[in-house]
Amino acid sequence: MPLMRNARSFFAPLAIGAPDPVRAIPVTPSRMIHFFDPSNEKLRGKVPDMARSADILLGNLEDAVAADKKEAARAGLVEVGRTADLGGTPLWTRINALESPWALDDLVTLVTEIGDVLDVVMVPKVEGAEDIHYVDRLLAQLEARAGLSRPVLVHAILETAQGVANVEEIANASPRMQGISLGPADLAASRRMKTTRVGGGHPGYRVLADPGDERPSYQQDLWHYTVGRMVDACAAAGIFPYYGPFGDIKDEAGCEAQFRAAYLMGCVGAWSLHPVQIGIAKRVFSPDVEEVRFARRVLEAIPDGSGVHMLDGKMQDDATYKQARVLVDLAELLAKKDPELATAYGLS
Repeated sequence: MPLMRNARSFFAPLAIGAPDPVRAIPVTPSRMIHFFDPSNEKLRGKVPDMARSADILLGNLEDAVAADKKEAARAGLVEVGRTADLGGTPLWTRINALESPWALDDLVTLVTEIGDVLDVVMVPKVEGAEDIHYVDRLLAQLEARAGLSRPVLVHAILETAQGVANVEEIANASPRMQGISLGPADLAASRRMKTTRVGGGHPGYRVLADPGDERPSYQQDLWHYTVGRMVDACAAAGIFPYYGPFGDIKDEAGCEAQFRAAYLMGCVGAWSLHPVQIGIAKRVFSPDVEEVRFARRVLEAIPDGSGVHMLDGKMQDDATYKQARVLVDLAELLAKKDPELATAYGLS
């Protein structure tokens, strides 16, 4: 029995009157997904300011929102969607886990009330394609009821061992799939990892040099394997991978190091839990100015991407052309949003 719809029906709406699924995921700046608690009236008042500095704004309904604040958070997000001036910044939400008593009301309320301004629904603790299929069909029915003209996209959080084992199926489960984020805290618990940290490294996870006069030791990245597998699954499916949260707000250097490792491995952005992390994400997930300048020289030297060329003593060919194209395309995308970057990249 096939595990998914056949190719001819994959892009057909899942409900009568629902909008057609997207055939290409919109490519917009997404260096950080900035979380806020919509149950907090003071934070709701700061939404326009947050939207001006963040690439994506996410109203969080799940973890970090107390059970007695769930309905207030949902209502607060509806208020934000109806009244806040976001200046074109995409609005996302993280709903409660699908097995929770709140998830159904989250989806029904948000899609029917503010579905026209809600870009992406982030689904926590996704364990397999079946979770995405459930949300996919329900969203289609709600979109039809609300008379929406465009579909709401879906973003999965990878935070259980089962989810990691099924990450390729999750990434390809629906044309709604926008991307996947790493959720290190819940994933650590699911794996029985011996850490209480939310993302980042651990001083006990290290390698030791062979015996000798000196035996230097180096701390390793707990999340390297998972990030690599997530990036491959997303790249193969044509969607976007993100590093998730870094919980130690005061450790700005540690946050930057973790974000940079994810960026170099292929992640397009990370979560920001505090305004200081917005600046870190902007710095990390924006290509280095000198690298962009060199990449542009590569594209100029091999304009059609074929052949071999020497540049500053380094061989350039079709593979390095593709690498340079990735950097320059990202720089041009970010320059449209960030005038300072446009000037630095020479694109203003």
